[in-house]
Amino acid sequence: MRIAIVGSGGVGGYFGGRLAASGADVTFLARGAHLDAMRARGLRIISPKGDVHIPNVRASADPAEIGCVDVVLLAVKLYDVESALASLPPLMGPNTAVIPLQNGVDAAALVDRAVGREHTAGGTCYVAAVIAEPGVIRHTAMDHLLFGELDRVRSPRLTAFHDACRPAGFQATLSDDITLDVWTKFVRLSVLSGMTTVTRSPVGVIRDDAELWTMLQAAVREAMAVARAKGIAVAATSVEDVAKAYAALPPQTKSSMLEDLERGRRLELPWLSGAVVRIGREAGVPTPTHAFINAVLKPHVNGRTN
Repeated sequence: MRIAIVGSGGVGGYFGGRLAASGADVTFLARGAHLDAMRARGLRIISPKGDVHIPNVRASADPAEIGCVDVVLLAVKLYDVESALASLPPLMGPNTAVIPLQNGVDAAALVDRAVGREHTAGGTCYVAAVIAEPGVIRHTAMDHLLFGELDRVRSPRLTAFHDACRPAGFQATLSDDITLDVWTKFVRLSVLSGMTTVTRSPVGVIRDDAELWTMLQAAVREAMAVARAKGIAVAATSVEDVAKAYAALPPQTKSSMLEDLERGRRLELPWLSGAVVRIGREAGVPTPTHAFINAVLKPHVNGRTN
C-alpha cells in the first residue's frame, strides 16, 4: 500500500512518521524549511511513547513526483484545504481514498467537490503534536486515528489501510460511523480549542478552576445541542465523556489553536467555535459561550500581521 501525507506538520508528520518507521510505503508532500530538513536529516518524532528517527524519509514538494497512491492523509489546517486540494489529482488512482483529518465538520464536503465522492472517505484524529523545528515533530498526548467510508461500508481499501496502521504504534480505528465520530470530535475539540485559547492556558488550569470548568461544561452542552439539531446522535453522556477525557490529559496539554495563537499564526476559529455559532444560528440553537469565545478571539483569527 502506497500512502501520501499531504500536510506534514504535527498531525501528518506524527502519523505519517509512525507509519514510515513501521515499514509502510509513505511519502510526505511538504514545503519550505521542513521539507529541506526532512531531505537532509530525515524526520524525527519526540514523544512520551518513544522517540523515532526515520533517516531516509521520502518527501517532495511536487505531487506529480509522488504519483498515484492508495491512501492520502489530508492533514493541512482547515484554512489551507482549498489550496491543498489542487495537489490531489496527481495522487489519484482508480481506487484512491482521501482521508481528511481536519478539525471541524466541513472537510469531507470540500474533498468530495474536488475529487468526487468515490475518492472521499471520512477521518478524524485525537493527537497533540506540533513541528518543534524543521524536521522534528513534538508529540505530547493522544494518538488515535479514526477513518471510515462515508456510506459506512467496511471497504477493502480502508481495511487494507487499517492493517497497515496496526504495527505503527498508534491507535487506529476503522469506523462504522465516521460521520458520528467527526461530529463527536467537533463537540470535544471546539470546546478544548476555544477554552484553552481564550484563557491562554493549558488544560490543567481550566480543569482546576471551578468557574472555568463550569464554562467548559456549558460550551459542551451548546455544541451537543447543535449536533443534535443537525440530526447527529452524539452521546447523551458527552459532558461526562469530556470530563473523563480531559482528566486523563497531562495538565500542560495545549490545543493546536492555542499553539497557533502563541506563535502568531492563523486560527481555525471559524471552523470550531465560529462553526458552532454559525450552525447554531442556522438551526435556531443558542450558543452564548461559543459566541463569547468567537468574539474575543476574532481579532486574532488572521495571526500577527507585523
